[in-house]
Amino acid sequence: MLRRLYKDQPESFAFTPANQEWAQGQISKYPEGRQQSAIIPLLWRAQEQTGWLTRPAIEHIADMLGMAYIRALEVASFYFMFQLQPVGSVAHIQICGTTSCMICGAEDLIAVCKEKIAPTPHTVSADGKFSWEEVECLGACTNAPMAQIGKDYYEDLTAEGFSQMLDDMAAGKVPVPGPQNGRFASEPLSGLTSLKDFDSGHTKYNASVQLATDIGDTIKRIDGTEVPILTPWLKGRDQAATPTPPAPEPEAPAPKPVAKQVEAKAKPAAKAAPAAEVEESAPELLSGAREGGADDLKRIKGVGPKLEQTLNELGFYHFDQIAKWTEAEIAWVDNRLKFKGRITRDDWIGQATQLASGEDTEFSKRVDKGDVY
Repeated sequence: MLRRLYKDQPESFAFTPANQEWAQGQISKYPEGRQQSAIIPLLWRAQEQTGWLTRPAIEHIADMLGMAYIRALEVASFYFMFQLQPVGSVAHIQICGTTSCMICGAEDLIAVCKEKIAPTPHTVSADGKFSWEEVECLGACTNAPMAQIGKDYYEDLTAEGFSQMLDDMAAGKVPVPGPQNGRFASEPLSGLTSLKDFDSGHTKYNASVQLATDIGDTIKRIDGTEVPILTPWLKGRDQAATPTPPAPEPEAPAPKPVAKQVEAKAKPAAKAAPAAEVEESAPELLSGAREGGADDLKRIKGVGPKLEQTLNELGFYHFDQIAKWTEAEIAWVDNRLKFKGRITRDDWIGQATQLASGEDTEFSKRVDKGDVY
């Protein structure tokens, strides 16, 4: 299957603050010089945040890891777990079409997808809620036919039950995952032939389904709020570096639980106050471009057509204007942009300084070649 980037791409990508913290924690698992090993979890987190994997997301992660864009793109395009085109806002349905499921009715499930979602795979439904595809074996052969929806398996499906399930999800309900025919797990349909005294314990469902129902986020995309962002490997390093922790301050509260202490260790050192907290000051503004015309601000990474228009409307037309922004002036601009923090994150000042002097950046070269859309 030919896997290409989708023709229509967003202008930029940035992790949410919680996902950014999570991503930094993943990178910290690896020794210095090996950060690129975090490429798959970071790509997956980006996909969970937006639903599919965009070119700006791939390039943003490549920048975080110090990778060439093509290397990150190779990973994203190789693994079918990464969706390179938009998916349904509610759920992307993956129907297993391999032998066991095919024999047991996978084609009927695919027919439901074609009827209720779209005639072809990787096509978003008219209402924007669903998309679907046929995938290779997902390893639930005993419970065929099955589909993976979001994070969980829905097994022992029938066309009628599957059709109703789509209706329920469209209405905002989250069907219970796991076997849909009353089975507890993957025991024979005819009943247990061994371990007949098996006691499922105190759970209504098998362990996987019980956890899914307890969390209640089967088809909810990860946004960093599910569980505390813990990085226990950092605790080990800290202990090795400082075997005897310093005594707490006299006013310090009682020690926190271990999990909370680990969470605190994982947080980066305190940084300078964000732009929003700095007393702002208006930069040099122009009523129009100088003689010779405005600079192409889209040659700055992080500035797309719409953002360039916004900057022009604010009174910025030239690289040297941006290059001279002070911290207070960055705060002024930052508070008037839709996505705060972008100026510092993408280093507009450094890029603009280089471009104002007549030099090219790696990004501006790509813009000039027409590689950036």
